[in-house]
Amino acid sequence: MNEKLGVKGKIGYGMGAVGKDMAYMLSASYVLYYFQDVLGVNAVAMGIILLVARIFDAFNDPIMGVIVAKTKTKWGKFRPWLLIGTLTNAVVLFLMFACPPTLDGAGLTAYAAVTYILWGTTYTIMDIPYWSMIPAITKGGKERENLSTLARSCAGAGSAIISVITMIAVNALGKMFGGSTAREIEIAGFKYFSLAVAIIFVVFIIVTCITVKEDSTVNIQTASVKDMFKALLSNDQAMAVVITIVLINCAIYTTSNLVIYFFKYDFGGTGWYNSYTLFNTFGGAVSILAMMILFPIIRKFLNCIKIFFLALFMAVAGYAVLLALAFINMTNVFLLFIPGFLIFSANGMLTVLTTIFLANTVDYGQVKNNRRDESVIFSMQTFVVKLASGVAAFIAAVALSVLNLSNKAVTEADQTFDFSSAVETGTKVGLRMIMTILPVVLLVIAVCYFKNKYKLTDEKLEEINNQLKNN
Repeated sequence: MNEKLGVKGKIGYGMGAVGKDMAYMLSASYVLYYFQDVLGVNAVAMGIILLVARIFDAFNDPIMGVIVAKTKTKWGKFRPWLLIGTLTNAVVLFLMFACPPTLDGAGLTAYAAVTYILWGTTYTIMDIPYWSMIPAITKGGKERENLSTLARSCAGAGSAIISVITMIAVNALGKMFGGSTAREIEIAGFKYFSLAVAIIFVVFIIVTCITVKEDSTVNIQTASVKDMFKALLSNDQAMAVVITIVLINCAIYTTSNLVIYFFKYDFGGTGWYNSYTLFNTFGGAVSILAMMILFPIIRKFLNCIKIFFLALFMAVAGYAVLLALAFINMTNVFLLFIPGFLIFSANGMLTVLTTIFLANTVDYGQVKNNRRDESVIFSMQTFVVKLASGVAAFIAAVALSVLNLSNKAVTEADQTFDFSSAVETGTKVGLRMIMTILPVVLLVIAVCYFKNKYKLTDEKLEEINNQLKNN
């Protein structure tokens, strides 16, 4: 292995993160909206598809880890699967958003189920070797930490790009290649935008495979689902953090799945997608700044547990302000920046904090069980985040079904139609309540549970560190 990855290798690896998270965010943020609102798949059926697929995907991760670990080729064990997974995932991504418009009923539901499950499976084929190859292209220590940070930052940039440009790009491409109605424009727009994202994804990963040279003999540790649950059940503090992560992510993901419906059917206006894009841009920037700047500043004055409770309080306050603003005759998107700042900054800090808390449980488990389950514990983090996203998508889909909120009643409307005018006040109120009050309930439960179960204070951690040094 080279002593240093080099600037070319770092750029290439970072480009891969940008491309793959553009593909991931397009699916994660818009597949429910595309199939349920644009094409008319039954909301409950779509929710079940998303839930089952994400649970299957979560269990599939460790299986793919084992396959990669046992692979031996002259190109290494990671890059072959990285390229195979990317090519197949890009094709499936395009097919998922290029559903034949003639399908309806059971055929449309089956198409959604097959393509989404295939997308999750092929994404796993690519994603596991991408992150697992870091030990094979770095020498460890600071070099490894720096590359991990670079890749995570590039992944965040890829996600942010999709959040910012998707609806504007869909609208522009739809007008270029589609028809005159809003539905025809969105169908064509998503089809050609997904094609563009798929091409960028493939090109960027090819650059990664060309510029990054791996050590084909490096070994990686893999954890089975049995290993993950065994480690979790024997470590009560890891259990406390994992359950807290599930509650927080269910709250955040429920809102993120419904916010596009809020802008389209409640906030309204003929240019609702511009307001939606502006809000997402602001939110993404705030979340990143909270992780990189706000958290380090507050950390100088408060310990992590206090910051955790502060962040949860900020999120709850943000939802309360959002609910209050939603009940006034609001047409200015900048007013939404007030609750947006509280919620997105809280989410950024909570992302950092839950990772820190999970890392602390590794040291605790070593003292308690004489076993350091580092890789297993962090595999569990990926598992529960995917599980939470599936549960949240199901909750959002059921809510849409109960509210009977979809595009079906106005499918022939042209692009200048104000969709909010076609939705009853009671439906709007229901949407506001679900996307604010339900997350607040989940966050309050998270506060109470974490406060009662998590015991790793700074003093306790210092005691644990002293024990580990003396052993």
